[in-house]
Amino acid sequence: DESFCDVMPGESLIEMAARPGVIVLKSFGKFWGLAGLRLGFAIGDPALIARLAQMLGPWPVSGPALRVGAKALADAAWAGAARARLAGDAARLDGLVAAAGAKVLGGTSLFRLYDVDDAARWQHSLARHQILSRVFPYSKQWLRLGLPGKEADWAKLANALEFLGAER
Repeated sequence: DESFCDVMPGESLIEMAARPGVIVLKSFGKFWGLAGLRLGFAIGDPALIARLAQMLGPWPVSGPALRVGAKALADAAWAGAARARLAGDAARLDGLVAAAGAKVLGGTSLFRLYDVDDAARWQHSLARHQILSRVFPYSKQWLRLGLPGKEADWAKLANALEFLGAER
């Protein structure tokens, strides 16, 4: 599943898609910011794709979705600029959250994963500032954050992290 791979195309396994037994799934909405478009791809072993098509039956894609998708995919300049901006924003987010006491574990340029002292406490504190985060049932220390969009969102996050630090 490469739903988030368009931000890091070097990580794609698309070149392996023709191998027997392999299907690569791509979702158009994540990187391109067109979640309502309902456009995705299953690319893979032709025999497996034929079986998948037989099992699923017709899966129509609207004409407008195809047109918008083709236009977006052809805009390499936009994609390159978006990847650069997202990478910069990810580094900025890592700096803010690390300064608040978190260890950067990684993620993508769309969301980041941190090791914190108490993920539930961080989540609760951030939520009081209308900042959503994700915690994981298998780790009491992992916290995932998406990238803020506007400067006002960055300021709100910085304020929430300062407040979180003051709570300790």
